[in-house]
Amino acid sequence: MESPHEHQQNLLLSRIITNVEKLNEAIVLLNKGLQEINIQNMNVELVAQMFKNYQSNVLFHLEATDSLKEPS
Repeated sequence: MESPHEHQQNLLLSRIITNVEKLNEAIVLLNKGLQEINIQNMNVELVAQMFKNYQSNVLFHLEATDSLKEPS
């Protein structure tokens, strides 16, 4: 016959295992969400870099054509 302490420990261990499984599922979902966010951030970073390059090219063109004026 198993002792009451052993039975109690088995119940606690079972609860711990169940909670760890739920935690793992939540972490998998979190990782998927973070992966999607990272993909979107890469797109934003690309657009920001394109705009920065465009701005640099416009400034170069304005300086080269002597069309750059002080802001009013």
